[in-house]
Amino acid sequence: MNLQKFKKVYFLGIGGIGMSALAQWFKAQGYEVAGYDKTASPITEKLTQTGIDIIFEENIELLPLNLSNEDTLIVFTPALPTDSILLQYFRKNDFVILKRAEALGLITQDNFTIAIAGTHGKTTTSSMVAHLLVFAKKPVTAFVGGITQNYDNNFLLSPEPKALVVVEADEYDRSFLTLHPDIAIITATDADHLDIYQNHKAVQETFEMFVQKIKPNGKLFLKNGLELSIRNQIAVKCFGLQETDYFATNIRIQEGSFVFDAHTPSGLIRDIRLFVPGYHNILNALAAIAVAESLQIPLATIKAGIESFKGVKRRFEYILKTDTIIQIDDYAHHPEEIRAFLTALRMLYPEKHITAIFQPHLYSRTRDFADGFAETLSLADRVLLLDIYPAREKPIEGVSSRMIIEKIQTTEKMLVSKENILDLLKILPKEIVVTIGAGDIDRLVEPIRLVVSSE
Repeated sequence: MNLQKFKKVYFLGIGGIGMSALAQWFKAQGYEVAGYDKTASPITEKLTQTGIDIIFEENIELLPLNLSNEDTLIVFTPALPTDSILLQYFRKNDFVILKRAEALGLITQDNFTIAIAGTHGKTTTSSMVAHLLVFAKKPVTAFVGGITQNYDNNFLLSPEPKALVVVEADEYDRSFLTLHPDIAIITATDADHLDIYQNHKAVQETFEMFVQKIKPNGKLFLKNGLELSIRNQIAVKCFGLQETDYFATNIRIQEGSFVFDAHTPSGLIRDIRLFVPGYHNILNALAAIAVAESLQIPLATIKAGIESFKGVKRRFEYILKTDTIIQIDDYAHHPEEIRAFLTALRMLYPEKHITAIFQPHLYSRTRDFADGFAETLSLADRVLLLDIYPAREKPIEGVSSRMIIEKIQTTEKMLVSKENILDLLKILPKEIVVTIGAGDIDRLVEPIRLVVSSE
C-alpha cells in the first residue's frame, strides 16, 4: 500500500502511547491528522497543542466533515472494542482501515529498522537504543512505548529520509509480525496476554515467527537463556548476567546507583553508572550496548550515552525524594515486572518500609496470574490493592482483586478504592510509597505526592 495516496489520517484510540507516536509522524509528514479517544490525558493534550483535533465521545456527528474514503486512512488500536461505533461506521463506508502495527510496518519498510521485542523491558530498552544513537549523532526516528525523560516524548523524528528507525515491537495481538527489522532484540518471552495466546507455548511460537521476520543476514540480540528455535540466516548473539557474548560483572550499588562493567566482543567498558536501577535494567542496557557496538559506535561513546540516559516516565520514576519520604511510580503490570521493580527498590533501600499501591490491569491477566501477583507483591511491607482496571475487557465472573489480596503474605494488606486512598495515606506511617500498574493509577500520582509531601 502506498501511503502517499492519502491526505488525511484519522486515529481511533489516538491517546494510546503507540498511536500517539504514529499520529506525530503523520502530522510531521504533512498529513491532516485527527482522532478519537475515550478520555483526555496529558498525551491527548500535547497532541491537541500541535494542531490535532481530538474528540472524546463516540459520536459520528462529531467527526470532521471532510473525511472521505478516497483520501482518508483510518488507523485503529487493537485495544479498541470490536463493537466501536466509529470503527463500524468507517467499515460500513468502505474506508481503508489499518491496525496500528500495519501502519507502522508500512512506515518502516524502506528504512534500516531496529526492533525491540519482549514481554518485559522493551520500552526501556528501545528508549535506551534510541538515546544511544542520538547521543552518537546518528540520524534516528524512533517510535517507543513510553515518554522518555531525555526528550519528553515517545517519538523522535530525524529530517533524513533514510534515518535509522527504532521501534518498540509489540507482541500483543501478534502486532510485531508486520515488521521486517534489520536488527532485533528480544528481552523476554514470559507468558502474558493469555487472552490472545491461551498458553506460554503459543507466546514462544509467536516470538519465533517474529525472528523469522528479521531480514536475511540481519542480527538478533537475545537474552541469555531464552529458548527459541531460529531457522533463518541471521547472526545471533546473547546478553545476560552470566558469561556470554555481552555480559555484566562487578555489579554494585554506589551512591544510590547501580554500577557495573560490561564485557563485549570488542572490549570491556568499566564502571558504567546506570541512572535506572535494577538487574533488569542492566540487562536492558547490555542489549542497547550490543546494538550500538554492532553499528560501530565507540565504546567510550556508548559508556557516556548509557550514563546520560535518564529513563522513561512511569518506569521507576522518582516523584518525590526527601530525607523522610520517597515516592516512586512504575508501570509494572505483570508479576515478573513487579518482582524486578520491588527487588531493585529493596536493594536500594534495604532498611525502609515500603507501601505498595497496586492496580491490577485486565480481568484476564488477574485471573491468569493471581498467584504470581500475590507472591511478588509480598515483597512489599504493606500492600494497598485497588480494583481491577478493565481496559478493553468486560468483567469476568468471579474475578476481582480479592483473588490476589487473600494470597498476599504481607500482614499489612487491604483492599482500597481510589476514592479513599488519599485519606488512608494521611493516617498511615510511611517511608516509601510506590504506585504500580498500567491502568489509570497514574492519575493518583500527583494527588498522592501532595499528601505525602505535606507531612
